[in-house]
Amino acid sequence: MRQIKVHTGAVLAAGLIAGLAGCGSSSGGDSGNGPPKTDRPTAAAARQRQGGAEIATVRGSRIAVHKQKGDGAAWKTLSSPNEMGATRVFLVDVRDGGWLKVLLPIRPNGSTGWVKASDVTLSSTTRRVEIDPKAFSFTVFDGDKVLRTGKVATGEGGTPTPPGRFYFTELVRPPDPDGAYGAYAFGLSGFSPTLKTFAGGPGQLAVHGTNKASALGGKASHGCVRVSNDDITWMAENLAIGTPVVVTK
Repeated sequence: MRQIKVHTGAVLAAGLIAGLAGCGSSSGGDSGNGPPKTDRPTAAAARQRQGGAEIATVRGSRIAVHKQKGDGAAWKTLSSPNEMGATRVFLVDVRDGGWLKVLLPIRPNGSTGWVKASDVTLSSTTRRVEIDPKAFSFTVFDGDKVLRTGKVATGEGGTPTPPGRFYFTELVRPPDPDGAYGAYAFGLSGFSPTLKTFAGGPGQLAVHGTNKASALGGKASHGCVRVSNDDITWMAENLAIGTPVVVTK
């Protein structure tokens, strides 16, 4: 089993869970300021389907993000640890010399930017998670091999789970494993397109456990993806931070 750093501190866990609770968008976010979202398959997405993805872990306490490779001025500066207290990671989209085009955990979903390869440490994973909202199911792949499948619950009514390409940004163990967020919660790099605020948190999407297994197989959340506690525990033990997560249309 793969060992993953789990954030267990009461303050940090409470803060992260508050942030994940909304599973929606925050007011005054980055919407409209980032590069345009595209639904076209990227080279990295194709590589992920074929069995490989690169994860960039920030080395220092902050990292400069550029709109284009080679830009002199930074477009954004992101801190590490991130707002939830976890070391910041990115999913790599393109390698080009000493630059990396990465998927950013900001609004709008699908935003990308360029970082210097020298500012990160690269690792790789052959594993990915695919979530099918229509079938209310998830599948974990290792390359083309299916490792695990299970039921999910997705967003209901006006708070749907958005489709797109995301990745795990942090993992926490909620203070109450028998509570609404179950045994573990993975933060995702995406946000709901509908909610503005929820419970005072930034409205980050998540994949987490549940204390209502009977709701799996239907629409029950504010946009987050719920899985069984057995499934989220298996994910926590076997999937790295930075693992790609694709939510299909």
